[in-house]
Amino acid sequence: MEKETKTKKINSAIFDLITKEVEVETTFIKALPGFSIVGLASNAVQESKERIKAALLNNDFAFPPLKIIVNLSPANLPKNSTVLDLPIALGILLQNSELDLSEYLILGELGLDGAIKETPDIFSIVLGSKYKKIITAKSIADKLSLIPGIEVYGFNNINEFFNLKLTPTKPTNINAKSIEINAKKYYYLDKFKLDFKDVKGQKNAKRAALISASGMHNILFEGSAGVGKSMIINRLRYILPPMSLKEILETQKVNALENREIDFKPIRPFRMPHHSSSKPAIFGGGSRGAKMGEIALANHGILFFDELPYFNKDVLENLRLPLQERKILISRVNNKIEYNINILFAGAMNPCPCGNLLSKKECRCSELEIKRYKNRISEPLIDRIDLYLQMTEDDDTSVVSSKEMFKKVLIAFERQIKRGYFNARLPENWKFNIEKDASEILDKAITNFNLSKRSEFKILKVAQTIADIENYDKINKNAILEALNYRKRT
Repeated sequence: MEKETKTKKINSAIFDLITKEVEVETTFIKALPGFSIVGLASNAVQESKERIKAALLNNDFAFPPLKIIVNLSPANLPKNSTVLDLPIALGILLQNSELDLSEYLILGELGLDGAIKETPDIFSIVLGSKYKKIITAKSIADKLSLIPGIEVYGFNNINEFFNLKLTPTKPTNINAKSIEINAKKYYYLDKFKLDFKDVKGQKNAKRAALISASGMHNILFEGSAGVGKSMIINRLRYILPPMSLKEILETQKVNALENREIDFKPIRPFRMPHHSSSKPAIFGGGSRGAKMGEIALANHGILFFDELPYFNKDVLENLRLPLQERKILISRVNNKIEYNINILFAGAMNPCPCGNLLSKKECRCSELEIKRYKNRISEPLIDRIDLYLQMTEDDDTSVVSSKEMFKKVLIAFERQIKRGYFNARLPENWKFNIEKDASEILDKAITNFNLSKRSEFKILKVAQTIADIENYDKINKNAILEALNYRKRT
């Protein structure tokens, strides 16, 4: 009786906006010698046949006089990642070995000399994987070891698998300061690449920026050209609240996908797309396959739209739902992928097309031009912005440093973490602790300004952040009055 054909199975995965598991099945059959890869493998994966042949032959592996067939399962899932090189090579190398690798996820690209290389998508794959043991390139093992709950085994060359010794990489630590709240660590840097001390004057705008950073509130500055709108928002990134390990890992995932260094610095993302950006560039998707858009890449950080009215009207209107629901759905032919969008949206705009309406220079715009310009920003979109401030030129020379502002952010952050939410993300049924006279002022404002429930809730969230900055247990009338000042008048 003929011996049953043996199949070696290796676990791997690819990244296509989310981690998708791939089982690499390898078998040798009696036929003319050859090497076939089946299972919707792209050109990059088909080319791995030559890389794997060279890598194994250069390390003294003798190919048997049989046909090698590799199946990438599920067969209906397109595969386009070179991380499948190593699992395919191991399927061939360990074909007759009894070594059990069923608990391991194996990822890596091969060089012609057998060197195991990292790829930009490995970090993202591991973050989204269910596997707790990872075999991959030595060059990325230290970085992966920061992911909690997994063991990483790093290798430099395919020849290390001839006499396999599995020794996990020792976990490393994040090189940053931290605070512990409710037995959980949050990391931050106290060095500020861009510092608010460079901003002379604009006391009110800096106060609004402090409130925005403390509670992760969406913010919009309106003012003439050169008044300091962009300067302030660019510095906002460096006083944002500390980051949890999960947030840091998700941020580094984006860095890896964009071929930027994975440095584990607790600095929140800052995305500033140009106003000519298309809808797919902002929200993701597109005719050439689904990609993460700017709004998803800004997760846990800031999405800044400078020259806000000049963005495409369709882009601005489609911002409303993600800012409200904090989620975005990217649809493809075969599947739909939903992302969480925990961002601080920041906008800056001129008061008129020429930009001189609020300055000492003469405005050249007609009333109709100004009206058309401002009408590009709809009221429903404005309703998603917690803080609005009209900036004017001032002669104030007061200075406040980012370090001073960040100290207040930390005070508010600790109170919010204990509460369970950033104030900008409080659930709609949240019960605010508000003083009686503050409640009376808010009731009068609701009546006089005909405020909607959403506007009322927005004012209370901002007032809560002001109270947190000042370390008050209740929302007082000063907090309500200040929050009302940041409401856009219509």
